[in-house]
Amino acid sequence: MLSRTCLRGASQAFTRAQVVRQGSVRRATTSASSPSPSVAAEGSPAHLTAAGVATTAVAVGSAAWYWHLYGPELHAMTPAEEGLHPPKYPWEHQKWLATFDHQGLRRGFQVYKEVCAACHSLKRVPWRALVGVTHTVDEVKAMAEENEYDDEPNDVGEITKRPGKLSDYIPSPYPNEQAARAANQGAYPPDLSLIVKARHAGCDYVFALLTGYPEEPPAGAQVAPGMNFNPYFPGTGIGMARVLYDGLVDYDDGTPATTSQMAKDVVQFLNWAAEPEMDYRKKMGMKVIVISSALLAISIWVKRYRWAAIKTRKLVYNPPK
Repeated sequence: MLSRTCLRGASQAFTRAQVVRQGSVRRATTSASSPSPSVAAEGSPAHLTAAGVATTAVAVGSAAWYWHLYGPELHAMTPAEEGLHPPKYPWEHQKWLATFDHQGLRRGFQVYKEVCAACHSLKRVPWRALVGVTHTVDEVKAMAEENEYDDEPNDVGEITKRPGKLSDYIPSPYPNEQAARAANQGAYPPDLSLIVKARHAGCDYVFALLTGYPEEPPAGAQVAPGMNFNPYFPGTGIGMARVLYDGLVDYDDGTPATTSQMAKDVVQFLNWAAEPEMDYRKKMGMKVIVISSALLAISIWVKRYRWAAIKTRKLVYNPPK
């Protein structure tokens, strides 16, 4: 009797709990199927459209403001201050599948060493970088040993001199900026290690500057005392006089040393000094393109055959009767 009463009470309690649960589920379903007016208003198409328009306007405005600050190219007040824009030259080493002409790099280093090194430094280029590019190991070692560098302090703290090594950097013609300005009437010859990358138009500008000195300044051009007229230099007044003349350098390979040839060779060498990794970067880029193309083709074919059974499958819906 006692067990029967307990079972009857438990079954009644379970029935009541199930009824309460079904009622709560029914109320939750009803509330979910009929959202409140506030929720419906928030998710209405009008509000979504307004939000999309606002975000798009903010994105476009941000891009326009960035272009206003950093996009337009800056120009000087007058064409004379701006300088004549250099023409575009067909540099062979700048093509996608072309490399540096190493004979030209060797000639360019010779022009720098015999002409430019008297005033301009190349302090970011070590001697070892020339090995296998312009000269052999023995040739570079011989050139490095022609210069003296500070050695480690000896036992009494004195700094001694030693011959140069491959790990040393190409020395500067002046010990500091003050000495350079004193030797050049106040003008400071810039370092040429990154000159091609640091000037607008790069190789074209440097080549036009080296070959753009006229015999006489044009009529009406005002040149300050101690300055030289060059239309490609901003302001047209430059402290460096013309330095390249026909036959100034005797090339080892017998190439005629015309002004344009020497300018071309030294510009190509300075481009290599600024980007010694250019050939390697192009080679690596071709590898990336080839491998990426192969992987893309493989992925397309794998996807095509892998998903063929699923994409061609026909789905039929049979509604309950």
